[in-house]
Amino acid sequence: MAVLSSKGAAAKAQAFNQTRQVYLARDVALATTHWTRLRGLVGIAPDDFRNGRGIWIVPCHGVHTLAMRFPIDVAYLDQNRIVIHMERGLRPWRFAPVRMQAVSVLELPSQVLSETGTEMGDKIEISLVQVNPDQVNPGQASSDRVSPEKDGNVPLP
Repeated sequence: MAVLSSKGAAAKAQAFNQTRQVYLARDVALATTHWTRLRGLVGIAPDDFRNGRGIWIVPCHGVHTLAMRFPIDVAYLDQNRIVIHMERGLRPWRFAPVRMQAVSVLELPSQVLSETGTEMGDKIEISLVQVNPDQVNPGQASSDRVSPEKDGNVPLP
C-alpha cells in the first residue's frame, strides 16, 4: 500500500494518538497524488485492510466509500493534525461529509477509533517510516518521528 516518494524510496507512515498514547495504525500508506487520493481503498479486499493498517489522504476535505466492500473509520485532521470530525463505521457506497477545515483524512479499519478511545480534539502524530526498496528485509526500515512537510517527501497544504 505504500506510495513512492519523489526520492524513490517507499514512503509509509505510522499514526499515533498523542492524546491517548496509543497507535491507531503502524502501517499507513500515503495518498498524496490526485490518482492515489481518488482511488483510496477502492478495490482493496477486507483482509488487506485489517487492524494496524491505514491510509492518510493529503490534502483532503472528505471521502467516499464507493466500490468498497467493507466499512471504515475516518478521522478528519486540521493543519495541526487535531481530530476535527470523525465517521465511525462508514459503510460501503456512502459519501462522508465535507469538512473544509480538514487538510487531511486518516482512513482506518472499522472500530479502531472506538477501540483506541479516539475523540474530537485528539492530537494525531503522523511519523514517516522510510523503506529503502533495495533492503532485503523490510523490518530493517528506519523510523523517524519527523513532520512529513519538513522531510520533503510528502507535499502538505
